[in-house]
Amino acid sequence: MNIPNTDLPRVVIIGGGFGGITLTGKLLKEKVQTVLIDRNNFHTFQPLLYQVSTSGLEPDSIAYPFRKITRSSKNAFFRMTEVSSIDPETNTVHTPIGDLVFDYLVIATGSKTNFFGNTSIEENGMWMKTIPQALNIRSLILENLEQAEITSDPAHRKALLTFILVGAGPTGVELSGAIAELKNQIVTHDYPHIDPEEMEIHLLEGLGRVLPPMSEKASENAHKFLKELGVQVHLNTMVESYDGLLVKTNTDRTFRTSTFIWSAGVTGAPVKGLKATALVEKANRYEVNVFNQINGYENIFAIGDIALMATADYPRGHPMVAQPAIQQGKNLAKNIKRLIKGEKLTPFDYRDKGSMATIGRNRAVVDMGKLKFGGFFAWFIWMFIHLWFLIGFRNRLVTFLNWVYNYINYDKAARLIIRPFKGRKIQMEDKKA
Repeated sequence: MNIPNTDLPRVVIIGGGFGGITLTGKLLKEKVQTVLIDRNNFHTFQPLLYQVSTSGLEPDSIAYPFRKITRSSKNAFFRMTEVSSIDPETNTVHTPIGDLVFDYLVIATGSKTNFFGNTSIEENGMWMKTIPQALNIRSLILENLEQAEITSDPAHRKALLTFILVGAGPTGVELSGAIAELKNQIVTHDYPHIDPEEMEIHLLEGLGRVLPPMSEKASENAHKFLKELGVQVHLNTMVESYDGLLVKTNTDRTFRTSTFIWSAGVTGAPVKGLKATALVEKANRYEVNVFNQINGYENIFAIGDIALMATADYPRGHPMVAQPAIQQGKNLAKNIKRLIKGEKLTPFDYRDKGSMATIGRNRAVVDMGKLKFGGFFAWFIWMFIHLWFLIGFRNRLVTFLNWVYNYINYDKAARLIIRPFKGRKIQMEDKKA
């Protein structure tokens, strides 16, 4: 792996999500050797993936190279590979490019899409956890519009213009709103042989309201905004199967669609090697104590989505969103420094900074403690927060300019089929990537 030997304690971090890069950044000036490992050479700002998939942004606007983070320290290194297993007996991580011994190991591998055992959805649906997957969705949407423009078969045309999204959490709600804006702002001008009213956008949710993790007021506002945009919301509706064309649900309603997007849940993405008792099987997440130490280990930690820290306030663990990962990364950086000095560790104390979701132009919902509001002001706050947390000045500037352009011109400039979607083969390749 070509990591130089050192007398400094070596901290190996697996995964460059929000937790991994936060921890890496906080350790750059400490007297440790830091090695960040990820299968990609960039960090993805996942909250804006939906804008890549719906032609609002290009992928380089929400990606940031890991080496721009590690280059500021002579004791920090990045290696692009995948960890195949961990040997806790010898404190070694095994990868295709070599093995590496660690003093402290941090698993920050995040989460992956959860299909709840439904193989028909996994085999035929689309999902969005990575930039390649977002580009797949963008290509499929645009290709289906191109096909609908020229087809003379009414049944085929209807399937091409029917969009099914499953799961009305923030991802599903934001995707639905963005596709509705594509319908309302772009189709009229770009596709003269398609009546925008032919496009149907259906959002299916198994529970009784949209945005179940948020307040009832946020759910009511989001539902209202979706209806204003023309999205048809189906509550208490669970998908039983999708064969590539026909969607069967637990109700009498079926749908025919060429665009089926699954955003109904996530599960942890653990690494092989740790003992079975370290993993909470149902959640597929590592059980950690208040210091983020994995159950049964003193020098192996987990942060972010992959970590399940049960507390009185969060008996099922913290929400699998960015803030817990960022805050755990900051706290763990301090605790690693304390461990090296033999000092007492500080327990993690999560500060809930609220939840938010946007539903198209001038529409968003925000829950911030007792403050719960929606509309233009919530939309403005949503934009400000997401720009603030984007990594890199260039990314913030490019994203801001894109948003300004889109707002003024009612346009989505990134509607390019750069990489045509080729179905199951490329989708499975991206799943492995």
